Amino acid sequence: MLTVHHLNNSRSQRVLWLLEELGVPYDIIRYQRLPSMLAPKELRAIHPLGKSPVITDDGHTIAESGAIIEYIVETYGEGRLIPAPKTPERLRYTYWLHYAEGSAMPLLLQQLLFTLVPKRAPFLMRPLLTPIFNQLLATLVTPQLKQHMAFWESELSKSEWFAGDEFSAADIQMSFPLEAAVARAGLDTNYPKAMAWLERIHARPAYQRALDQGGPYQLAK
Repeated sequence: MLTVHHLNNSRSQRVLWLLEELGVPYDIIRYQRLPSMLAPKELRAIHPLGKSPVITDDGHTIAESGAIIEYIVETYGEGRLIPAPKTPERLRYTYWLHYAEGSAMPLLLQQLLFTLVPKRAPFLMRPLLTPIFNQLLATLVTPQLKQHMAFWESELSKSEWFAGDEFSAADIQMSFPLEAAVARAGLDTNYPKAMAWLERIHARPAYQRALDQGGPYQLAK
């Protein structure tokens, strides 16, 4: 049986959601973040990089969110949650599946790190580091994040879901960036299409079941 090695408050929540949408049976092994927010060393016994998400299935160990989603949809999806080949929707699906981790999440991670570093620095260094990192945020990160959020809003004005008129695994992949943007990058009611999309995914029964399986889900600010 497929096993999800699930780290709390992590991208592996999307894997649980995908499996719940498809009705695929799975086992779950839970790992808790350290006080540093890093994954525990036990995950390195599953994959050398010790990161989450990672799944094991039929003798395979698969890491990286996009690769996991592609594997599950191809192996268990039976044509569900993926647009038909050689259609505009399939092209959009492929784009968002890779965009989420390739373009959106690096910026959101920079935003998180640039915010946390001054707060966690030794007390006497904070007055020096805070203006430096605030300047980095203001000049390098925040303008790009606003550009990306406007892009999401524009694309969701074209169709109800990221790949088109039908919900797909691309929406599952995009959930983490948008939820992270709400938590710490200013995604709010100024982006009504994006917020409506979040309401739709949160209302899905499979999303709620995944939360029950994965435990409380709160992204760091």
